[in-house]
Amino acid sequence: MKIYTITLNPAYDVHAYAEHFAPFHENLAQVTSREAGGKGVNLSRALQNGGTENTAVIVLGKDNCAEFKAELEAAGLSTVLLEKPGRIRENLTLHCADAPETRISFSGFPADDSLLDEVADLLDVDDHTVITFTGRVASGMTMEKVKTFLKDLQKQGAKIVLDSKSFSIADIFEVQPWLIKPNQEEISEYLNCPINTLEEVIEKAQIFAEHGVTNVMVSLGEQGAMLLCGGKCCIATPPVIHAVSTIGAGDSSLAGFIAAAKKGCDAGECLKNAVTYGTAACLTEGSLPPTAADIAAVYPQVTVKQF
Repeated sequence: MKIYTITLNPAYDVHAYAEHFAPFHENLAQVTSREAGGKGVNLSRALQNGGTENTAVIVLGKDNCAEFKAELEAAGLSTVLLEKPGRIRENLTLHCADAPETRISFSGFPADDSLLDEVADLLDVDDHTVITFTGRVASGMTMEKVKTFLKDLQKQGAKIVLDSKSFSIADIFEVQPWLIKPNQEEISEYLNCPINTLEEVIEKAQIFAEHGVTNVMVSLGEQGAMLLCGGKCCIATPPVIHAVSTIGAGDSSLAGFIAAAKKGCDAGECLKNAVTYGTAACLTEGSLPPTAADIAAVYPQVTVKQF
């Protein structure tokens, strides 16, 4: 199985710490980390740390990409890079002792529909290919072109993993991806109804399965995740941990699912591996991927039940 992660809208993930945070005032903060990021990059790193070969296809802004490329090279990722005029955006996460995390996302280089044609030319797709399309659609691109891009890849045999808030529920039904990973709140927003119980999660997730989504994995936060696949439902429960950071945990859970699928594992095992990777990612700082040691330690502590 060939695995491509696509990052059209990468970012420098900057984390800073402030003892106190006062809105509408100047706040003194210390930068604690600055990482080359983006959901596709996070996915590739998690896959690599788990021992799964993959290729990260990344579009970079020429003006400030040197540091980004150096970090990718240092991480040893297999990459296909496409450079465009402009700057890579920055995401600033402010961690405070007396307030919740605050995130500020800046805009990056401009993009348009032609970029998708250039990316398509970089991919070698067949019936044994998984392609992840994650993160928000870049400003300047139309959803119609994005959907055409993904459906063309499907016609070539690719399995599409979709994790993007840019897609409406109608868009998801139209594309019919191989795997999606909404959380409980996102399922509720898609269907415009409250979802409070596990039974309601399963009932509403079934709607996506009925509209052609092969694997519907719903994140349940600290309680783990639920998977609907082939008419069967599985629940995976993680161990209790002290989370260092939850940023990027969802990307890592997708990586865990894909890694298990590449080995030919069944649905329950894919879900267990997804929850293992997502939980292990919470043990690292910022958006850093899970370590191989943490993956190995968490895996036997994840339990799976089939309904």
